[in-house]
Amino acid sequence: MTALHSFEQDFVGALFADEAHGACAPGWTAQPGFAVYRNTVRKGCIDALEANFPAVARLVGRDWLRAAAARHLAGHPPSDPCLLHYGEGFADTLAELAGDELPYLHGVAALDRLWTASHTAADAPVLPADSLAGLPPEALAALRLQPHPAARWHGSGTLPLHSIWSANRSGDAAALEALTTLEWAGESTLLTRPIAEVIWQPLPAGGCAFLDACARGDRLDDAAAAALDTHPHTDLAAMLAQLLQAGTFTTSTGSPP
Repeated sequence: MTALHSFEQDFVGALFADEAHGACAPGWTAQPGFAVYRNTVRKGCIDALEANFPAVARLVGRDWLRAAAARHLAGHPPSDPCLLHYGEGFADTLAELAGDELPYLHGVAALDRLWTASHTAADAPVLPADSLAGLPPEALAALRLQPHPAARWHGSGTLPLHSIWSANRSGDAAALEALTTLEWAGESTLLTRPIAEVIWQPLPAGGCAFLDACARGDRLDDAAAAALDTHPHTDLAAMLAQLLQAGTFTTSTGSPP
């Protein structure tokens, strides 16, 4: 290890350590101005986590969220100078802190994280919604639909994550009020960015399995079988139409010229 590398490691360790460990950092805490710089950097990271997880912040409150963010920062400092991407593993930290009291918090945080991933994904053309119209059944079955770089999906077999996350993400008063009578059943979410803004909507049962298969490069008939294996009553035609309308795919292969 070079002297410069050792210096950098010591500096970063002192910068992001919690108060108890920061006092043990090799001489850094005694340096003039270090505490001010350290507090400024830490505040910026905590601000970023609060901004990157708005649904979580609305659910648990600002003070709880920022305390959890400080705990996460001590063990998981950002690895990217662009703090828009900061938050990997934060869902696990939240789940550990919340315990059984908020079983849906991990999933809500995961959806906040997926929103950011969709927002920052590469641009790509969207497969037109009518592009599959008129294809004979054998050609349709052989298609391999490629998910758009901005498409993300997430599901839970037991928790109404879409309703909880969507209401808290949007802050819509009616949606938040509806949570008081929410049916406790599994839900899935689809996030896409067909033009410039991230949009989200409920994903039918079987949708996650279908999209997982598409992401693996499976044929359309195999993706359909995967959806039916997980949810035998999946309406495949309606689901595919919804996915196409939402801009979920970017290209298809295997279709005739």
